[in-house]
Amino acid sequence: MPPHFLTETRVLRDYGRPVAGVDEVGRGPLAGPVAAAAVILDPDRLPDGVDDSKALSAKAREQAFERIAESALAIGVAFASVEEIDGLNIRRASLLAMARAVAALHLAPGFVLVDGRDLPKLACPGEAIVKGDALSLSIAAASIVAKVVRDRQMRRLAALYPHYGFETNAGYGTREHLAALQTHGPTPFHRMSFAPLKEARR
Repeated sequence: MPPHFLTETRVLRDYGRPVAGVDEVGRGPLAGPVAAAAVILDPDRLPDGVDDSKALSAKAREQAFERIAESALAIGVAFASVEEIDGLNIRRASLLAMARAVAALHLAPGFVLVDGRDLPKLACPGEAIVKGDALSLSIAAASIVAKVVRDRQMRRLAALYPHYGFETNAGYGTREHLAALQTHGPTPFHRMSFAPLKEARR
């Protein structure tokens, strides 16, 4: 069953103000920032083809991204840097990126739906929904936006650091990526608090 707009409809009825879906991408990779997106969908122009970003092919994500960009009332995108990930830990950095994404919206939401178990610090009420990207259309849209934006950034990093396969692995610890780390060492965009990089420093 694809994600739906039922939770958003309930929130709109109860709060009477826009509801934003929020998700982050990039908690697990060894390199690159964590990206977050906040999306306020137009109830009268819900985009087709929106699903949990992990359930879509790269081409389908790009197509859904374009439909979301054309129809959404507001989109906010933000990042937490590798330095913030290493300094704060990935959980706190992810929450920071999500809070920044909500703050980047040009339309202030009255309520926020967040994927996961934790709510970032927000200026409005919110609800954390486990597996929300598979349940809420707004969260699914945010997951697509965050994934597409982060993948594009990793492709740009791949042009600067061509040995690591960032254009295909998005910074995850694939065999190719781990072999490149053995040969070339880490880049400034590697998360030195993550294994195996952390162990290599000892």
